[in-house]
Amino acid sequence: MFNFAFDKRTITIVLVIILVLWLISAGTAGILDLVLTMPAVLIALTFHEFAHAYIAYKLGDDTPKYQGRINLNPLSHIDPVGFVFLIVAGFGWGKPVQIDPRNFNGKYSISKAEAIVSAAGPITNLLLAFVFLIIYYAIRFNKCFRRIIYAMAKYYYGNYNKYNINKHFTWNI
Repeated sequence: MFNFAFDKRTITIVLVIILVLWLISAGTAGILDLVLTMPAVLIALTFHEFAHAYIAYKLGDDTPKYQGRINLNPLSHIDPVGFVFLIVAGFGWGKPVQIDPRNFNGKYSISKAEAIVSAAGPITNLLLAFVFLIIYYAIRFNKCFRRIIYAMAKYYYGNYNKYNINKHFTWNI
């Protein structure tokens, strides 16, 4: 009945237009949120998909290697539609790692090996969250970093008396 044929270029153009319209409607705060969250999203998405590919390769499947997925290049792991949905709607996906369970080396059963490959991505996300939590607390509770952040906040808010910077930052420096 309907015979639609969209090529990748057309879909990409439509998604870019949707993204630009969303950024325009979101205003400055939306653009700032996007700029601040994109590095974390790119790191998490890249490591998540890399973990699936790497574990599948280590279990004997060469498919991710032949597809060029065993790397930390975000462009190898981003699905354009899923990425735009991630930015605009708050949920999305990366490019799925294709595996062939018949290629596993037989150390584990096929179902167990598939479960290990499937669990690799979420486990990597948990490990990344823990690592960045440690980095955050190291920065947050380090006196030197607190002074730098305090000075930046003072510069941002301008006059101390006008905005009462202590209302926003109650750190013991």
